[in-house]
Amino acid sequence: MRMKTRLMFTWMLLVLAAPTLAALPAQIDGQMVPSLAPLVERASPAVVNIRVSQTIQRRSFSDDAFRRFFGLPDMPGGSQEVASAGSGVIVDAERGYILTNHHVVEDADEIQISLIDGKILDAEIVGSDAATDIAVLKVAADDLVEMPIGDSESVRVGDFVLAIGNPFGLGHTVTSGIVSALGRTGISRDGYENFIQTDASINPGNSGGALVNMRGELVGINSAIISRSGGNVGIGFAVPTEIASSIMSQILDFGEVRRGLLGVSIQTIDSEVARALEATVDSGALIALVEPGSAAEEAGLQVGDIIVEVDDRKIGGASELRNTIGLMGSGEKVKIDYIRDGKNRSTTAVLGQQRVVRSVGADLHPGLRGAQFASSSASSATGVEVTAVEPDSPAAQRGLQAGDVITAVNRRPVRTLQQLTEIAASNRILFLLVQRGDRALMLQIR
Repeated sequence: MRMKTRLMFTWMLLVLAAPTLAALPAQIDGQMVPSLAPLVERASPAVVNIRVSQTIQRRSFSDDAFRRFFGLPDMPGGSQEVASAGSGVIVDAERGYILTNHHVVEDADEIQISLIDGKILDAEIVGSDAATDIAVLKVAADDLVEMPIGDSESVRVGDFVLAIGNPFGLGHTVTSGIVSALGRTGISRDGYENFIQTDASINPGNSGGALVNMRGELVGINSAIISRSGGNVGIGFAVPTEIASSIMSQILDFGEVRRGLLGVSIQTIDSEVARALEATVDSGALIALVEPGSAAEEAGLQVGDIIVEVDDRKIGGASELRNTIGLMGSGEKVKIDYIRDGKNRSTTAVLGQQRVVRSVGADLHPGLRGAQFASSSASSATGVEVTAVEPDSPAAQRGLQAGDVITAVNRRPVRTLQQLTEIAASNRILFLLVQRGDRALMLQIR
């Protein structure tokens, strides 16, 4: 009985913390029964189910040896239409804008959304950003219900949250939990991350759905889970609305994402490097190169400076600086705290804009088939970034991973795709010097 009373008291505290949306609607045996139903009833109409149709190329099994080995009949290649499900959140009812994940609508030929009342609407992609996994859709309809966007910066570990979405295509489903952690990174090798972690049940199909606080406000777009089975194990991740709102604003204002650029090459400072440099800090980002005419040069930053804070946010290493700058827009003013010659200094930089050129490995070298590359002026490192690697491809078999940065080929430095292309075209064997996180390694490509 004492345990029951304690649990009831906890629920009452939860409900009283959100008096406008939650309620104590009934009594059983003289005791109040807590319910989040009023909150759910208000928030759910803003969450939509998304159905995506796309056409894929079916593999041909015309190769005789392959067909005989597997005992398969000769099947012609061709195209096949497949469908997948996800979720989205209406954030602007008047203009019909919906936030969802990039990976939900990527390569879609047709997108339909269904409302909680069963109404089905056609949707179009306004813009999408793979690096943050955010996409903006638009529908033409009246009487939509939007969800107010909350301040994800005010979210704290331990806050109660709801996840609303379309798991396994079942339709509107609500789960509850708490915020387990903030600022999670390293979930996607080639993205810009600052995830909210929650133990509210998130399953396939929840992607693009809403993470809702106890005021009925959107604080995150559910995006990913960690699971060996593919189902929920209590570790889910949501893109904070601070990031999602910024990406949406850039897409609506410019038709694209104009990601910020500081214009430096950096490496992580740890305690060992700090001792070697006789630095007074044991974490930060050491500037190894400053691009001429960049925001960093204009702000007076120099090679050897150690960046320790950006807009009063501590920078623990190279990846944190990359994430922080990459999640900002071009033209933004940022305050940078750094250390030079043992003295603390501060400056303001106006961020430039990243310009990215992309290529596929098959166009560069047979051994690089299955990989995709980007030559950008991002602030993470100087070199060519590996943005994706297909499983079991020649590139994967030779050890390349998404997120790797190629800094030299056959002992010749490379900073652009053009340089990589020229070297690869004239050499049958490539020795790639790769930066992977804080490690450097050599890979042989034949």
